[in-house]
Amino acid sequence: MTEERRRIAVLVSGGGSNLQALIDECAKPDSPARIVLVLSNNADAFGLQRAAKAGIATAVVNHRDFPDRSSFEQAISRELAARDVEIVCLAGFMRVLTPGFVENWHDRMLNIHPSLLPAYKGLHTHERALADGMAEHGCTVHLVRPALDDGPLLIQAKVPVLPEDDADRLAARVLVQEHRIYPAALRLLAADAVTVDGEQALINGRPGPLIWTDAD
Repeated sequence: MTEERRRIAVLVSGGGSNLQALIDECAKPDSPARIVLVLSNNADAFGLQRAAKAGIATAVVNHRDFPDRSSFEQAISRELAARDVEIVCLAGFMRVLTPGFVENWHDRMLNIHPSLLPAYKGLHTHERALADGMAEHGCTVHLVRPALDDGPLLIQAKVPVLPEDDADRLAARVLVQEHRIYPAALRLLAADAVTVDGEQALINGRPGPLIWTDAD
């Protein structure tokens, strides 16, 4: 499997540990996806170093260089078009994207969020789950929609909330699951195993999301 692999861009702002999981996935001989670009709005993002080490092209589009979000996103779009990108993965990209940009990638843009969506959209998900006394927490890979942390759900991984958990301990266990489900979700999307009926994702024809546990 070579050129028929789907062409992927990953957008990062920082360390990119989920990026590394995607790089490792796409390095597998049977992967239906190939990362052709890692783009960041931050020239110092460690994710760019991860990409360079893997021999993947990089680009920096610094939002501070543009007068507004529209021109910033136009510059991103030019980079994506230059690489013939087919699917975009957000991996800690800390910029809010406009509805117009998101809709251009309708059903072709993935995001991972550290909660069991639709619970705990936004920030500080682990702290909020602990404050609410939740017995279970986790993470979700979803197709992106203009609303914050919204869109058809592909895969969720659940972890128990333990009595000794603080936000850092819980976040660390959730991150392990993020590194499992994000590559799996990209594989499904790149292999055309995902369709969308209304706002319901179908995985190989069955309603999503797939549910994983940390014991799987």
